[in-house]
Amino acid sequence: MRKLVVFNQVTLDGYFTDMKGDVSWAKADHQDAEWNAFVAENASGGGMLLFGRITYELMVSFWPTPFAAETMPAVAERMNNLPKVVFSRTLDKASWNNTKLVKGDVAAEIRKMKKEPGEDMAILGSGSIVSQLAQEGLIDEYQIVVNPVVLGRGRTMFAGIKEKLTLKLTRTRTFGNGNVLLCYEPMA
Repeated sequence: MRKLVVFNQVTLDGYFTDMKGDVSWAKADHQDAEWNAFVAENASGGGMLLFGRITYELMVSFWPTPFAAETMPAVAERMNNLPKVVFSRTLDKASWNNTKLVKGDVAAEIRKMKKEPGEDMAILGSGSIVSQLAQEGLIDEYQIVVNPVVLGRGRTMFAGIKEKLTLKLTRTRTFGNGNVLLCYEPMA
């Protein structure tokens, strides 16, 4: 069975975007060689990327550009070539390379996709999808990078959760730029 992983960056006060949806605070210091190696290593993995409409539009506005290819070639290559799914009721088409548009029930589609053969799937950003799938028990691992930034206000990726989620810490990693990776799995 395919595994569903969430990979998101959050601020120290728990927000994954500010009130306007801006995530520029997550652009870590590029002088940290260990962080850059981690980002490139993460991008080299296989699998399928899953997005909601807002994150999809943000990603498609950057990764296919010459600037992305020049500044982060390994990540841009993977982002542009990996298979992607965008969940949206409002988009008419998804034009980014290797992208499938799904307009139906997100949880039902994920249940089906998890049963299909293939590599694991990763949700990047997409807080509304994270909260829907977390509540349904469909997320197998949460990889959260805590950035040493405080916004004071913003959006959490768990907005709308109705029942407590109890998670188990499986690993951590600290980077020189102050970012901390925390990996969790749901408690059985």
